[in-house]
Amino acid sequence: MPATGNQSDTTCFAAALPLIRAFAAHLDALHVRVDPVAVAVAMSTEGAGGMLLQGIIDDLTRDADECEARARSGFVDFCARENLPLDAARSDVRATPSAEWHVEIGHDARWMATYGMTADLLVASRGTPGDDAAARSILEALLLETGRPLLIPANGSAMSSIPERVAIAWKATPQAARAVAFAMPFLSRAREVVVMTVEEEDGRRDDVDRLLSYFARHGIKAAPERLSPSNGGGAESLLAAASAKSDLLVMGGYGHTRLREWVFGGFTQQVLADAPLPVLIAH
Repeated sequence: MPATGNQSDTTCFAAALPLIRAFAAHLDALHVRVDPVAVAVAMSTEGAGGMLLQGIIDDLTRDADECEARARSGFVDFCARENLPLDAARSDVRATPSAEWHVEIGHDARWMATYGMTADLLVASRGTPGDDAAARSILEALLLETGRPLLIPANGSAMSSIPERVAIAWKATPQAARAVAFAMPFLSRAREVVVMTVEEEDGRRDDVDRLLSYFARHGIKAAPERLSPSNGGGAESLLAAASAKSDLLVMGGYGHTRLREWVFGGFTQQVLADAPLPVLIAH
């Protein structure tokens, strides 16, 4: 989980807490400091004097120290308030909830992806108006470069418990199938599961019945719901239905690559920007 020192950290902590409690999980929080030398060199004009460059480095270092202190303080306070053992010995964290603090220096998205590859579940927010570009970069890295599921909390509302009503945005694709597989611990505990599909113009099969049979073999009772696109498109219809009937939306994340830059597809873009409920997404 990213620990940025911004207000969005509170949303992530609150979303992670019921999962930590329910699964006796271990929470890793990662704060990534900027590299003041690298940033100063990039910011400075060609031929900038040594004193000017050193002044930029000093300012960046001071800002990084303050940001790290703020992020760590928020995380330590959260762990103390919720009685989560912080930085406990590894032999003590197998059966009870625990937490650990990590700090790295460099590019935040790269470090988040590196740590994310060895996590069961990633939790990251959409960010705040002041850091939405940085938050978006982290979301893209976590979703597209880790191979792990990503939980994005709803802005302004905390998850107080494990979701009891889960909606699945189903499309017969590997991404959606992977999201369903990752969501099985949530689905097996849910009171209601609904499989939502949006009618495709080309009439392609959605294979909902096959998915329902798969769930039945795992003891999960799910109901289908087929939606027609509204004037705002399929994503708008799906979000409206899911937010009215569920506490969590499970979906696949779709994107493409161009010159090593990942860009989310339009449907995923809209869900990430507008979803009024938590989203569990996998690529």
